[in-house]
Amino acid sequence: RAAPSPKMMENKVFMSFTFYSTILILKMYVVAIITGQVRLRKKAFANPEDALRNGGLQYYREDPDVERCRRAHRNDMENIFPFLFLGAIYSLLDPSPAVARIHFFIFCVGRIVHTIAYLLRLKAPTRSVAYSVAQLPCFSMALQILLATTPYW
Repeated sequence: RAAPSPKMMENKVFMSFTFYSTILILKMYVVAIITGQVRLRKKAFANPEDALRNGGLQYYREDPDVERCRRAHRNDMENIFPFLFLGAIYSLLDPSPAVARIHFFIFCVGRIVHTIAYLLRLKAPTRSVAYSVAQLPCFSMALQILLATTPYW
């Protein structure tokens, strides 16, 4: 007989949040790997010891393509980390599973499109539209959290 699952694992909204959050974390790892590969290909290292290991101190330098990858990764951190907090708290508010799934899906797709647009230099305003669309569920979740917690202020 299997051990009973923790209460959180019975929460459909939390499980959906967990799924989409994991996809986003994996996407962030992929961007980090891409950044490392671009560094190697362009021979542009952030640390002198890495440059020395890969050809010499002349490769201890910045590169526009590496910086683009880094900006994409930093933008992920600025947006996905708040989503992780908001989504976890929102999951505890007992929202409709279908509505919550839509929130999580829109954010996830928006962030994936944002990264693709950033790394592939897609024509404007693709990246900014993806960013804006992904912010909508975050604002919605934040508003719902504030409304639910206002009585405890």
